Amino acid sequence: MAGQWFAPHYAVPQTRLCRAGGADMFSADSKGTRISQLLPGEAFAVLEWSGSWAWGYSAHDRYVGYVRAGALTEAAEATYLVESRTALMFAEPSSRSAVVAMLPMGSRLAGSVDGDFLRTEEGFVAVQPLRRVADAIDDPVAAAERLADTPYLWGGRGIGGIDCSGLVQVAFGLAGIALPRDSDQQRAAGRDAKGELRRGDLLFWDDHVVIASAGDRAVHANGHWMRTVEEPLEVIIARLGEPVARRRMLP
Repeated sequence: MAGQWFAPHYAVPQTRLCRAGGADMFSADSKGTRISQLLPGEAFAVLEWSGSWAWGYSAHDRYVGYVRAGALTEAAEATYLVESRTALMFAEPSSRSAVVAMLPMGSRLAGSVDGDFLRTEEGFVAVQPLRRVADAIDDPVAAAERLADTPYLWGGRGIGGIDCSGLVQVAFGLAGIALPRDSDQQRAAGRDAKGELRRGDLLFWDDHVVIASAGDRAVHANGHWMRTVEEPLEVIIARLGEPVARRRMLP
């Protein structure tokens, strides 16, 4: 913005990565509410350091907030990501060694393959639940379905829980489709879903989004059941009313 808008000073973003434990993003540094999460390995652009806090934005969706500085480390290019619901990080390249962290779906890892494990700076992850970052999945709905029974958590993207738009963002992200963080922003993506619903279509309410898994069913993270569930669309509509928008993200 330098040269376009006046400000006492300008900050060049410092890119950092989220550590293996993941991190909540808050609306304020010490008394803020959780507004989103950084998954392990996701980049965060730091604009200001303030004591034990870093203020900036998540690189994948430019969501602005505060993250604890201790959750961030030096940046490195991710080569793999977690495709399964969760993956364990071990202290040694053995499933019998101590567990360092539990990595949720969508976590990104920088490292090199060492036998049956990916060696990273923070630990070892079995290669079976991983896929290369460049290899997108074909069916984001299948990814969402794998997260069935994940606890509902406002602002969650998979660390301890997930919310409706977080489920959509993570699942479609695995398919190489980058979507904004919040459901009202996601409503502007894709195109109108005309005619019969297809698997992967998104249905929106004023503060909720679901993913059609079939013509008459949908999967969603919701506060009614306090978890991610698949249920008939007619049941969802009876509870929430008619959707205000239907969007198609897939070809």
